Amino acid sequence: MTASTQEPSIRATGLTKRFGAVQAIASITFTVSPGELFGLIGPDGAGKTTVLRVLAGVMAVDAGGVLVEGVDVVAHPEEVRQRISYMPQRFGLYEDLTVDENIRFFAEVFEVPRRLREERTSRLLAASGMLRFRKHLAGELSGGMKQKLGLTCSLVHAPRIVLLDEPTTGVDPVSRREFWQILYGLRTEGASIVISTAYLDEADRCDRLALIYNGALRYCEAPDALRARMPGAIVEIGTAAARSARDLLGSAPGVHGVLMVGDGIHVHVDDAPKRIPGLERALVAKGIEHTPVREIAASMEDLFVILLGDTPSGAPGAPLS
Repeated sequence: MTASTQEPSIRATGLTKRFGAVQAIASITFTVSPGELFGLIGPDGAGKTTVLRVLAGVMAVDAGGVLVEGVDVVAHPEEVRQRISYMPQRFGLYEDLTVDENIRFFAEVFEVPRRLREERTSRLLAASGMLRFRKHLAGELSGGMKQKLGLTCSLVHAPRIVLLDEPTTGVDPVSRREFWQILYGLRTEGASIVISTAYLDEADRCDRLALIYNGALRYCEAPDALRARMPGAIVEIGTAAARSARDLLGSAPGVHGVLMVGDGIHVHVDDAPKRIPGLERALVAKGIEHTPVREIAASMEDLFVILLGDTPSGAPGAPLS
């Protein structure tokens, strides 16, 4: 998606927030364009939730400010409230109410006319595969279905800007896919979406990414632009002895780092054609069975490790923590 030349939907400038001695976010500046799907990624404690709370106007900053469609979040909170929807990690569903009753409650809070409420409710529940659960109590739903209900409640007033804090964490793969289909539909309709995620495969779905680390904004670019920043190359080795292979190759010539993945390792090297023969020889010499060593495109997890200098383990698409 090409970045818009219109006035940004969100303009965040110099956002700074401390909690006692802890610097939660430090002078973070970015914009979000109309119709953009903007991702916040980083490990737990990086500052993602703090940024979203500030954008939503539910947390004051020590310095900096936020404009939502040109309106100051602090000076005009009620005007901003009609333009945005904020879904925190623990969305406040009423578990003793049905799916329909929860949606109706939030629609009434935002004064959505009944005809529009019914149309939007049916459309959103159909998109998430939940039409047949309308009369079920929210407390009886699975975790993934509760998240989809929370999103429906957040969207029933048709906000132009949607803020989502790790909405798919702990959600099953099918529900995650349906969740993202809803987001794609919103973007097609022109909504701007800011989403934080602990799943790095989801980061690739965003138009741009803000990589936050220790409260600072380290990069803010499209996924492909981030890949272009990566020095060297990634080599994939499939093996059941991933830990042994990692320990063996971590200090090999030209190797900058090794990341364990689900069924093997990713090796960050300075020059793939030059280093692959040596890696092969080292594995064979130690009797480590493996698939052919080959160069691959860097995953988002590879980029995260390399660009931010962190070393989370786990398969691509797994949470960072």
